[in-house]
Amino acid sequence: MNRRRCARILSGMFLASLLALPAQALTLEQARTLLTDAYIDPVPQEVLDQTSISAMLEQLGDPYTQYFTAEEYQAFLSSMEDASLVGIGVVSIAGTDGMTITSVLEGSPAQAAGLREGDRIVAVDGRSTLGVDAAQVSSWIQGEAGTQVTVTYQRGEEKHTVTLTRAAITVPTTTSRLVEGRVGYLECTTFGTDTYPHIQEGISAYQDEARVWVMDLRGNGGGLTSAASQAVSAFTDAQNTGYLRDGSGSYGAFSSSLSPLTDKAVIVLSDGYTASSSELFSACIRDLNAGIVVGGRTFGKGVAQTLFDQSVYPDYFPDGDAMKITTNRYFSPAGATTDTVGIIPHLLVDPDLADEVAILLSAAPPDGDTAGYYRLDLGWRWYIDGEQASSPAYRDAFAQLLSAIPPTVDLWQGTGGSNGWTCVSPEEAAQTYGLTYLDRSFSDTSASPYAESIDLLASYQILSGTGDGTFHPEDSLTRAELATMLAAALNCNMPSSPAVFSDVSMDSWYGPSVYALEQLGLLSGDGKGKFHPDDPVTHEQLFSILARLAEDLSLNFYEASKGIPEDTMDSAALRAYAPWARESVWLLTNGHQNLFGQPLSLLWDSPEQIAPQDAATREETASLLCQVLIYTGVLPV
Repeated sequence: MNRRRCARILSGMFLASLLALPAQALTLEQARTLLTDAYIDPVPQEVLDQTSISAMLEQLGDPYTQYFTAEEYQAFLSSMEDASLVGIGVVSIAGTDGMTITSVLEGSPAQAAGLREGDRIVAVDGRSTLGVDAAQVSSWIQGEAGTQVTVTYQRGEEKHTVTLTRAAITVPTTTSRLVEGRVGYLECTTFGTDTYPHIQEGISAYQDEARVWVMDLRGNGGGLTSAASQAVSAFTDAQNTGYLRDGSGSYGAFSSSLSPLTDKAVIVLSDGYTASSSELFSACIRDLNAGIVVGGRTFGKGVAQTLFDQSVYPDYFPDGDAMKITTNRYFSPAGATTDTVGIIPHLLVDPDLADEVAILLSAAPPDGDTAGYYRLDLGWRWYIDGEQASSPAYRDAFAQLLSAIPPTVDLWQGTGGSNGWTCVSPEEAAQTYGLTYLDRSFSDTSASPYAESIDLLASYQILSGTGDGTFHPEDSLTRAELATMLAAALNCNMPSSPAVFSDVSMDSWYGPSVYALEQLGLLSGDGKGKFHPDDPVTHEQLFSILARLAEDLSLNFYEASKGIPEDTMDSAALRAYAPWARESVWLLTNGHQNLFGQPLSLLWDSPEQIAPQDAATREETASLLCQVLIYTGVLPV
């Protein structure tokens, strides 16, 4: 399998632009060999025992591992480049519930018909798309220019049917323009071979006028990791842009030797459809302090695929077909994964207002008089013109911005003169302009010794409290409550599979969270078919679960877990803990080091001062969870 090294690494979602389906050339035995040798995890025998490639991939259950016919493969490669095609002008992601539209192209038939991002195409010419392969759906949608196609889409609870006339559409991967005379706005729909040249053109065109760059990745489902790495190099001179770890635990780094094209900050815009290579780009900008991320939490696809085709295996793919296999997990320059957890933006705002928030943050520094200005110290110094922010066009965005400022970030109000600034709360700034400020903190946590951690998690909407504005910090935490807290922190996709535990219903308020965490291997039952959702979580149970979480989120903790000293089990400091919990306690107290190479404990006290079998409180759990998310690099602080 050394030929794998020559194969193309990518991490993108599928752009809906494929054609019809000819016969496959890859044999079943060859497909078994590729999966066995290359797949990121051990392939279950029941997968390999299937009697067709399609059945094998269906049993595998990985939506990113796919077989392409020759026509599909060419269409797939074209989807990551500027392309001319005949269709209705939507970019979409395939799912079991249909094709979800992630963006509608400007001037397209779909835009004229009123289709929007988030709509789900559930039928084409009366044929259901539910559970149908993306290639097949695309072949139904595409056709000759001037011909008609009937599309049924679902928006919320309502279904709509429209008839559209197919048209020739050119789909650029990246466009650029100057906004407000000071913002270099780059909109990227996918990362492909044309992406970097487009970025280069945009920066060259607007370098003199632009104060700040905006990279709009909302709806960008990914593409080539190499293209995303190149794009990062336009904004930073750091050569290392991330790591890939394969199923054997071996690492590879990917980097770019290109020189930066600008020294100005970039604001990345994100939403729930920002995925894969787009998350790679966002994580790099975050880790390398080249700017900030603004918008919604991203999709959470942190695995990369390798393309196996005729250039790598001519005997397997003589007819131009190919196979895309999940082979690696991605980690950011700081070692953080994006898988499931995605990217948490520096400023968590409504994605529809993210571009307006970015424009507000791009004001020029006040010239001689700070009055009427605000300054946000968030990695860089961002200036806000109060007059623009309070105008009717930007009031909603300004309110969102103020409500999203984390408690660890300072907001300064100009008081006049060249250096007159005073620190104010976001709520005070909102009151100045009569804006609605949505306080994300809780009313009963100010006296908690862990208030800062609780408020920080609340600002990123990771903690939801009890629904009445309170958190009950001193209450003990049940297993059900822990499941919901972790599911929110990880932004889990909630499963719809049948219940595994006899005492946890999928219809309960905690059921989907329990099963999401069970599928991730973070929570388990008692071995007898029960979960015991109302039982309290002990300290040592909490430490064991969050140590596993740290290993999953960070390659640094993962590697540290493999170097735990053998005498840990007999350590006097850990003797009070059950043997199964001692390595977890060691990892949380020794797995992270400061700049001087000294261990930095994530626990709120020394292990000896914490009673292992006592119930953990909600505030203790929030404190430890916050530390794990910070030191794994997931929280952007």
